[in-house]
Amino acid sequence: MITVESEQAKKYLKAGEILGKLQKKARKDAVSGKKLLDIALNVEKGVKEVSAGKAELAFPVNLSLNEAAAHYTPSQGDETVLKDKDLLKVDIGVHVDGFIADASFSVNPSNDWAGLIEASELALENALSMAKPGVEIGKIGAEIEKTIKSKGFNPIQNLTGHGLAQYETHAAPSIANIANNDDRVLEEGFAYAFEPFATNGEGFVRESAQSEIFAIDEPKQVRNRYARQVLAFVLEKYKTLPFAERWIWENIKMNEFQRKIALRELLKAKCIKTFPVLREQAGRVVSQAENTILLFDGKATRLVK
Repeated sequence: MITVESEQAKKYLKAGEILGKLQKKARKDAVSGKKLLDIALNVEKGVKEVSAGKAELAFPVNLSLNEAAAHYTPSQGDETVLKDKDLLKVDIGVHVDGFIADASFSVNPSNDWAGLIEASELALENALSMAKPGVEIGKIGAEIEKTIKSKGFNPIQNLTGHGLAQYETHAAPSIANIANNDDRVLEEGFAYAFEPFATNGEGFVRESAQSEIFAIDEPKQVRNRYARQVLAFVLEKYKTLPFAERWIWENIKMNEFQRKIALRELLKAKCIKTFPVLREQAGRVVSQAENTILLFDGKATRLVK
């Protein structure tokens, strides 16, 4: 059981403190004309500086634009630039010894989508205000849906909040962003990420063909030597946490062909899994707001202040 005095709680709280500082840096970076790759690299550099090497990213920085709701991280050489009318979701996770803080915010330089951003932010605030041990998860989803719809938008029904566990970014339970009959309750001693998504679309995302994020699924023996090299590196460096293809490029000396072969072989052997970019209808936009809470002493403590 996690208590306020426990080492696990201290690590969760430290991860949240570091993430809060990274969010401030990312907000300053997320301006019109800035490359998404530069924003991501600055966050990655920042986590080492802010934490003095005591924390790491829990997953690649997600920088999803417009109808892309989640799982977009820039590839090496990505020239995508944040434009004035774009709506960018900035999703960052930080861990200290595997104990994760996960939070996100949305940015729109032109302010055209202020109402949509407000809908997800208000939904998050209302959900957080309900959080305490014993609260039914289904009631949290109902509040999120009610809030977003009151602003004239739709919640994304197949994206959810989630539990967090050591080296596990999406642990049970899922926390829906819509009303359902989930009578499970928030429990003392656990961490949860509330994650409302609001859209002017239909409220449903689909997997695209694009994927730059992977994670270990089931380590196995593979014949290809490049695949073995990548697998050994990922297991040592990231364990079960998600990683980006460009992190392989940055850390292992192999050319693009060798890297692609390695990832293909690992996918074929089901050693790793992919996180495809999740998209709403073309021409629609999505906003996101997220924070992590830790339940102890009968109350919910926000990890990112």
